[in-house]
Amino acid sequence: MEIINGVEAKSFGLYLKKEKVAVISDLHIGFEEALNKQGILVPRFQFEDLTNELKKFLKDFETKIVVVNGDLKHEFGTISETEWRQTLQIIDLLMGYCEKIVLIKGNHDTIIGPIANKRNVEVKDYFVAGEFFICHGDKILKNKEFDKAKNVIIGHEHPAVSFREGGRSETYKCFLKGKFKNKNLIVLPSMNFVTEGTNILREQPLSPFLKNIDDFEVYAISEDEILDFGKIKNLKTLS
Repeated sequence: MEIINGVEAKSFGLYLKKEKVAVISDLHIGFEEALNKQGILVPRFQFEDLTNELKKFLKDFETKIVVVNGDLKHEFGTISETEWRQTLQIIDLLMGYCEKIVLIKGNHDTIIGPIANKRNVEVKDYFVAGEFFICHGDKILKNKEFDKAKNVIIGHEHPAVSFREGGRSETYKCFLKGKFKNKNLIVLPSMNFVTEGTNILREQPLSPFLKNIDDFEVYAISEDEILDFGKIKNLKTLS
């Protein structure tokens, strides 16, 4: 589905057609292991699902650059054995679909450098592709490139919408599209399959880019399609 002109949403990522840039966000590799260390036992299905989803997302595009828009790994202050192994495997997989990978530094990526250096991958605070400014979204970066950009793409928020009918609840990860000042703003869903995400119909947003989001449009991910759910303010009565 084309969210704005020249930007296609597919699976859990975006493809910028003119720039031939694919953008994904918030993989949080190692999250299952972190939960298990806390005594919360979860089945370790995330990595297989993630690799399958990445292949499905990238196979139909001619991609020059893949941008991972923050939080590639999960642990803040260490790199676990699982993170070392699986993160390098994901980077190797992405390299098979593009000419270049850029890692945007997210709030969980405090020590992503040693992993990136193993594959000579760039780590940046932001990336500019044509009229698109891509940053994680945990803070607002102020520079000339941001000022000039017509479109901003962020992650960080892990947006989802949840609806309840009787005793049943359905949750959908989603893309959000709205405005930040005079710019188009697109929020990517998390590409982590252990967590459902932040229910933006009931919970306060985390990102400083998201202050008043009632007029933001919701594009929900349902199996193999993206569905236009309309504006947040109209969905709140259904949640």
